[in-house]
Amino acid sequence: MVSLKKDDEDIVVSDKVNGEWSDPYSISTNINTKFNEGAATLSGDGKVLVFTSCNRQDGFGSCDLYISYKNGDAWTEPINLGGNINSPTWESEPTISADGKTIYFSSLRRGGFGKEDIWFTKMDENGEWSPAKNLGKPVNTSGREVAPFIHANGKSLYFSSSYHLGMGGLDIFTSELKDSSWSEPVNLGYPLNGPSNDATIFITCDSKKGFYTVYEKKDMRVSKAFLYEFDVPEQIQEKHKSTYSKGKIFDAVTKKPLGAKIELVDLKTGKVNQWVKSDSINGGYLIVLTEGSEYALHVSKPGYMFKSVHFDFNNPKVFDALALDVYLDPVKSGAAVVLNNIFFPSGSFALEEKSKTELDKISIFLKQNPKVNIEFGGHTDDVGADKDNLTLSTNRAKSVFDYLVKSGVAAPRMKYKGYGETVPLLPNTSDENRQVNRRIEFKIL
Repeated sequence: MVSLKKDDEDIVVSDKVNGEWSDPYSISTNINTKFNEGAATLSGDGKVLVFTSCNRQDGFGSCDLYISYKNGDAWTEPINLGGNINSPTWESEPTISADGKTIYFSSLRRGGFGKEDIWFTKMDENGEWSPAKNLGKPVNTSGREVAPFIHANGKSLYFSSSYHLGMGGLDIFTSELKDSSWSEPVNLGYPLNGPSNDATIFITCDSKKGFYTVYEKKDMRVSKAFLYEFDVPEQIQEKHKSTYSKGKIFDAVTKKPLGAKIELVDLKTGKVNQWVKSDSINGGYLIVLTEGSEYALHVSKPGYMFKSVHFDFNNPKVFDALALDVYLDPVKSGAAVVLNNIFFPSGSFALEEKSKTELDKISIFLKQNPKVNIEFGGHTDDVGADKDNLTLSTNRAKSVFDYLVKSGVAAPRMKYKGYGETVPLLPNTSDENRQVNRRIEFKIL
């Protein structure tokens, strides 16, 4: 939130405790200064803050975008996002994607379609922000497009416009990202939109709650702004609900928190849907999961074995938030992990296409650790003859071995072995346990 005090804007926080909002308090003395700080946005894990500040000595224009990171409980000194993003004019009203890697914002810079337009920038693997690009049509028009908000699913963009067919001065619209293109904006309708200037909106991850601001004007100037909370009508809720996985990353031996990289990969496309880093002080992370996809979650850090988790959210029966702590084993002889995203058809040793993500991750790990030699161990449940299970587990381990040889890993660095049903992780007393026992393990020799 933004608070106005002595003609100065500050960023403040209110906590919901037992259903009641607390009195607002300053977010940090590192953030709030004698200058104006406002129009703030947070990443899904609450660790990245982007906000607007005006007329600072390090500014490029009247108002610029700044960024700060939360390590443990402390916010870093804000940094101007630089000339790739800020211009000699006005930049404000940022919104950041849940993974903290894409920023959308309003700007009056040249090269747009009208007055204020919506622009965006993306962070690369090296932590560098790309030069800002105009979001283009059909979102931007010759009118005003302001106050963007990107939903946690990364696909629904809400914004205010004075040009698209509306009910007042500024109405709130939504556009959906489909195959790298934005759909024709849709007016959210009454009662969210009305004769007032309805300018800003926020929709929760699960799409059930919303917050929006209505500005009242007097003599062409903003006189009051009111923040409202509402239940999102079913007809405008997100088609695919979102939830999240939240936890901490630890060293499996010392139990100390680790700063690690967490990637969420869509197994159908093989593309990284999101990637975040866990807090280097407390190990905390949060990553958003959206219905309608099957995911691999990879956790990695140099010097450690990577770990993977599998989420099938194509048609989830339960879609609650997940509490998931991950313990990483240091790279040493005997260290082993289960490869949870290697898939075979029932009774077959032919690798399914969606296994490629995990297999390529192994290839990268081996290239980053050239002195490491490994064994792939195949395991089955107890259904079927012992001899058949031993043969199937051996062939499945060999299929992984063969794939990695083709990808460029030297064959002498790897071994494969089938264990059949002899080393179960759980008793073979249920379908769920048997599924756990059917696996490929990755062990350092």
